[in-house]
Amino acid sequence: MPTTLYTNVRIVTCDGGVESEPRPGALEVETRGGRITALGPRLPRDGARIVDCGGRLMTPAPIDCHTHLVFGGDRADEFEMRLDGIAYEEIARRGGGIRASVAATRALSVEELAAAALPRLDHLLAEGVTTVEIKSGYGLAVEAELNMLRAARRLAQIRPVRVKTTWLAAHAVAPEYAGRADDYLREVAIRGLEAAHAEGLVDAVDAFCEGIAFTPAQLAPLFARARALGLPVKIHSEQLSHLGGTAFAARHGALSADHLEHATEADAALMAASGTVATLLPGAFYMLREKVVPPVRAFRAHGVPMALSTDCNPGTSPLTSILMAMNMGATLFGLTVAECLLAVTAHAARALGLQDETGRIAPGLSADLALWDAERPAQLVARIGFNPLHARIFNGEWQ
Repeated sequence: MPTTLYTNVRIVTCDGGVESEPRPGALEVETRGGRITALGPRLPRDGARIVDCGGRLMTPAPIDCHTHLVFGGDRADEFEMRLDGIAYEEIARRGGGIRASVAATRALSVEELAAAALPRLDHLLAEGVTTVEIKSGYGLAVEAELNMLRAARRLAQIRPVRVKTTWLAAHAVAPEYAGRADDYLREVAIRGLEAAHAEGLVDAVDAFCEGIAFTPAQLAPLFARARALGLPVKIHSEQLSHLGGTAFAARHGALSADHLEHATEADAALMAASGTVATLLPGAFYMLREKVVPPVRAFRAHGVPMALSTDCNPGTSPLTSILMAMNMGATLFGLTVAECLLAVTAHAARALGLQDETGRIAPGLSADLALWDAERPAQLVARIGFNPLHARIFNGEWQ
């Protein structure tokens, strides 16, 4: 297999620390067969293809670890409603929110869903993203939910990207099940999960634990079934109120708990004990004009790894820029530059259970790398609306 050696490069490995400054000329990266095979100063040149990086910055390729990228329709009208002072909970009760996307999503075929999602995916790839998580959750019927994950798998066939799929049928109660949440969970969320698992469509199971969605007690059978199928779980929790979803997820060893604006220090302690990643979603915080910020200090104090993601969705976070998510994480939540970079690389990989595959520059991992027209990570986080990507490298292939 041919060997490629990247030289004259400023590397931040995101491996084993919170470094934010590269070491110019100190490290080189060797790749072969799509993997990182060596990292060190002045590596052997024999037979290698040499790529002079011109002193540019190299980081692990960004990972978008929480998206709702596949959906139909548009909800710009809700943006206008929020500008008029109507709260998200009220919009949802009026038939907006998640339910507003259901009819449009159900109306599309798998190929149409993939085609609709493709421009959003391309925006992420243009900023160096090589791994993206895509959830179901806008079908709210078994076949419609399956079609969303089929479309997600299809995207990985037509673009060079790693897609992790998440079953999120427990996103809301389908309109035809109004007042029968337990029936919906049993007949759609659990039965559909079994079908998705049988078809090889699902990598993880998620749920929305909130007053306008489901309680921890209602979600217990779903999480138990996920565990029986050998699937990891995660949760949307403590976004609008404190319902106990984070503690519930931590007790189930969740990969991540996401949103977390109303999480507590006790939640942080439980997450630290369970190894659950705190995935922060500043796009939704910004769009909903929330005031309560996630307890970042508590996460730091307890050593909870923090990830950042776009939460790309049609209503509350129509964001397709991982760079903007980093900027928002710094400006809105107070994360440092180093924390922002780790949040979209090593910690994002951990939120997907991929910490042994990608997210760091280390021998043995996939050669998923981003080369930037920048000298320091601060230049990736500080700028707004500017994309300094020079090259995206996925599985060792220069994109």
